[in-house]
Amino acid sequence: MKIDRLIGILSILLQKEVTTAPELAEHFEVSRRTINRDIETLCQAGIPIKTTRGVGGGISIMDGYKMDRTLLTSRDMQMILAGLRSLDSVSGSGYYGQLMEKLQAGSSEFISGRDSVLIDLSSWYKTSLAPKISTIQDAIENRHLLTFHYYAQAGEGKRTIEPYYVVFKWSSWYVYGWCQKRKDYRLFKLNRMVKVVETDKGFVCRNAPLPDLSTEKIFPGGIKVKALFSKDVKWRLVEEFGPNCFTETEDGRLMFTADYTDSDNLITWIMTFGNKAEVLEPVEARRQISKMVQKMATIYKED
Repeated sequence: MKIDRLIGILSILLQKEVTTAPELAEHFEVSRRTINRDIETLCQAGIPIKTTRGVGGGISIMDGYKMDRTLLTSRDMQMILAGLRSLDSVSGSGYYGQLMEKLQAGSSEFISGRDSVLIDLSSWYKTSLAPKISTIQDAIENRHLLTFHYYAQAGEGKRTIEPYYVVFKWSSWYVYGWCQKRKDYRLFKLNRMVKVVETDKGFVCRNAPLPDLSTEKIFPGGIKVKALFSKDVKWRLVEEFGPNCFTETEDGRLMFTADYTDSDNLITWIMTFGNKAEVLEPVEARRQISKMVQKMATIYKED
C-alpha cells in the first residue's frame, strides 16, 4: 500500500545521508515514476526533502531538519511499533516486521522501556485472513476490480466490487467498496468471503466517501428489547452491552433493556443463554423462541 511505502521511504531517509530514486524503486519493487510521486507526497506533508544531481547526488532530508527537530519521542516510537506489530499479526508477507526492524535500527537510541501495548488483530482466522487482506490491498492499490463469493443472511452469490478500504471494526475485518450488484457502497465481512480474486480489469476511482462506521449507522436499533437474565450471566451482559444495560430485580435476576437491529439476530443471541434468559418484549420474539424450544424438545426427545 502507498502509506506503507511512504513510511518505509521516510525511515530510509532518516537513517541514510542520501539515497537515489533507482535504489528506492528497486527496494520497494515499483517504478522510478512511482517513487518520484511518493517523494512529492512527502514534501507536501511538510517533510523537507531535497534532491541533487550529479556524482554523489540523490535524495535526502535537509540536515537542519534532522538536527534541529525531534520527530518522535520514545513513547511515540513505541506506539508506532505497537501499531506495526498489530498489522504484522494479519500480514502474510512479513513486510511490517521488516519495517519495524528498520525503524528500530534507526531509532534505538531514544527507544526506552519495555513494550506496554500488544495488539493481535488476527482473531481465529489468521491462516485464511492474511491472504485475503493482501489480495484486497493489492486490488486497492492497483485499482483493479475484486471478485469473491459471499455468504449473507439473505443468500449467497458472486460479488464484484471496486475496493476502497480495508476496515477493522467490531472485532472483525471488512472490505468497503462500490458493489456492482447493489449499485452502492457496501461493507463486506472478510470471514464470509471465499474465492477472493483481484481481477485484471481496472476501474476509474470514484470520489469514495469514508465509510460511516458509527454504531447508529450500522446498527440503527428500532426493536425495543426487555428480558430477564440469571445473575450468573451478568459478566456477558457487561461485556457485550456495558454495566448500565440492566437493573437488578427483587428476586436477584437482571432486567435487561436495549435497542436491537434485527429480530433474527436477537433470537439467536437470546438462545445462546439457554434457560438463563427469558424474553418479555417484543412479544413476537417470545412466541418464536417458544416455538423453537418446542421443536428442539421434539428433536432431542429421549426414546
